[in-house]
Amino acid sequence: MLLRLFPAIFVCLSLRAETALVLPFFNHSKSANLDWVGESIAESIGDSLASERLLVLEREDRLEAYRRQSLRPGAELTHASIIKLGESLDASTVVYGAYELLPADPGSGPSKGSLRITARILDLKHTHQSGEFGELGALEDLGALQVHLGWQVLQSVSPKTAPSERDFVRARPAVRLDAVESYVRGLLSTTPEQRHHFFTQAARLDPHYSQPCFLLGKTYWGKKDYKVASSWFERVQRSDPHYLEAHYYLGLCRFHNGDLQGAEECFQLVVAVMPLNEVFNNLGVVQAQRNQNDAAATSFRKALEGDSADPDYHFNLGYILWRLGQYPAAAGSLRAALDRKPGDTEATAMLGRSLKGDGPRPGDPKEPHLRLKTTYEEAAYRQLQAELAK
Repeated sequence: MLLRLFPAIFVCLSLRAETALVLPFFNHSKSANLDWVGESIAESIGDSLASERLLVLEREDRLEAYRRQSLRPGAELTHASIIKLGESLDASTVVYGAYELLPADPGSGPSKGSLRITARILDLKHTHQSGEFGELGALEDLGALQVHLGWQVLQSVSPKTAPSERDFVRARPAVRLDAVESYVRGLLSTTPEQRHHFFTQAARLDPHYSQPCFLLGKTYWGKKDYKVASSWFERVQRSDPHYLEAHYYLGLCRFHNGDLQGAEECFQLVVAVMPLNEVFNNLGVVQAQRNQNDAAATSFRKALEGDSADPDYHFNLGYILWRLGQYPAAAGSLRAALDRKPGDTEATAMLGRSLKGDGPRPGDPKEPHLRLKTTYEEAAYRQLQAELAK
């Protein structure tokens, strides 16, 4: 979206916008069975930062950088490799650390041992490294340890915007250890069947665990099973960094399921926080389906304000103006759609009707469908927003 609008500007800003890279924590225990814990800590810290609207590099970006530098995921990196990895991804901050499993304290009950996590924050922009900080507690309490460690990182990286520790922890109930393990093993799985198995198991073990619910929702969305996808998206918690994205896709699922009011509520919720072109467009489509034509025209205009190059936005606005009887304006929008997408037969037909002043009539053949968007560009929007706010 923003890249299409301002390609040169966006490239420059993407190189300067401050982003955090969170690496899997290194396993200093004697058990390779605990390798998944390092990935879990990284995921949790990354989610903690992203949920507070900080820019965090995606796991896929990090894996690609490992591949380019011939680094083995999960291997302990040298300080030089950490710096090189961060620089290759244009990160301004790198969070990394290690963990080890200590024997359980006598009298602590049937504990699997104590987990000691140590973390560091490397500020590449100012070439400064923090001192060590961390958490110590029972392995069974990994969920709570990760949440508190995430708050410590957030407090260090963005002290002016970080919520209080109490509010942060309250919004993120601790997740069961077996659910966390299943979720991370799903992330590390190499087949869709394995991922589905582990994510479903994680969500079943802890009904309040949001992250696997989002990924399961995306899986069923991809299969066009909108009913099942909706049930997963509805379980994504407000503290989850994918909360708005989940509601965007929930709105699309509800639209396909015929729940227009529910779809409109989803898009209104998202656009109030994240005024993306695609959300305004889809909101307009739902409003048009509900015969809220003036509101739909307003929504389509807002989508066009953000991206005037998209032919679908011009088509949708032209169509709704035609429905409102504003034929000259409708013709202008439909011409703009054809300028950007020659050969669009629906736009050509609607342009002909607009030029003739031939409006909707009872018994008309089926009108063309308004055009939905199915991509969600929050990361690009927030990156530009962060840079412009400097």
